[in-house]
Amino acid sequence: MTTTTSAHGSRRGSARWAAQRAPDPTSPTVDVLIPTAGRTAELATTLAGLAAQDDPPFRVIISDQSETLPATAAPAVSAMLRVLEAQGRDVVVHRHLPRRGMAEQRQFLFERASSPQVLYLDDDVWLEPGTLARMSAALIRQRCGFIGCAVQGLSYLDDHRPSERAPFAAWGDEGVQPERVRPDTPEFERWTLHNAANLLHHAAELGLTDDEQLTYRVAWVGGCVLFDRATLDEAGAFTFWPSLPTTHAGEDVAAQWRVMELAGGAGLLPSGAVHLEAPTTIVDRHVEATDILFAPERRRPAPHQERNAS
Repeated sequence: MTTTTSAHGSRRGSARWAAQRAPDPTSPTVDVLIPTAGRTAELATTLAGLAAQDDPPFRVIISDQSETLPATAAPAVSAMLRVLEAQGRDVVVHRHLPRRGMAEQRQFLFERASSPQVLYLDDDVWLEPGTLARMSAALIRQRCGFIGCAVQGLSYLDDHRPSERAPFAAWGDEGVQPERVRPDTPEFERWTLHNAANLLHHAAELGLTDDEQLTYRVAWVGGCVLFDRATLDEAGAFTFWPSLPTTHAGEDVAAQWRVMELAGGAGLLPSGAVHLEAPTTIVDRHVEATDILFAPERRRPAPHQERNAS
């Protein structure tokens, strides 16, 4: 018999999947919060990305708002949930209906989280192995409110947009600092950074290696955002949901702006978050949460970002 050494961190390898799982006295570092509705292939792919993550220890919490069959009825989804559990991850799936909008869905998930860090991960995002560890380490090192990996559409690898990358600015030696972003501030112009595959092109242009971590200034980050849970709680999380109509978009932007004012937020380059480029499940986007929540200070309407996440 040949023996090799394999290091999986907190992830149990397949040699131990059938062994009795010993009680873990420690709590997970991260709660991964996944809102989903009507997606199965995409959700299974998202879970497969999580199954490739080693550290830090994490728990998966899913809020399923599928109108007909639950997502777990799909064999691919059930299979990946079983893989995560065999790896030693706690998995909790909630059937959460009726639908009251994305802000309420996110608040529902937040209220079920207890770990020091919470990752809001859209159900159509695949994570490169090691992404969660890089995000968690950056959040701890920067002591800020959130670290985001902007989702990248790989169908855009040949679509170079240097003008959209012009607002890119790395955080300096001072680290991530609190700042205010609104549609009438210069900081808002950073929204173009996250279109298409802009950050993949920027990482290549900078000559970054896979092991490097560069934090940069953002307007907001969609699809994959790791928060310091205490800071998000202090900012009110998504408790503003009753102020919004059921059909809305931009609730994640509103929450991030409030966190940024308290403790700052940053994007992480290179980004290991890949958008599956599936059609959005939020079709009606005529109501922007920020237009309502920040109405007293709004001077002009916010343009819609070309999003790579639902």
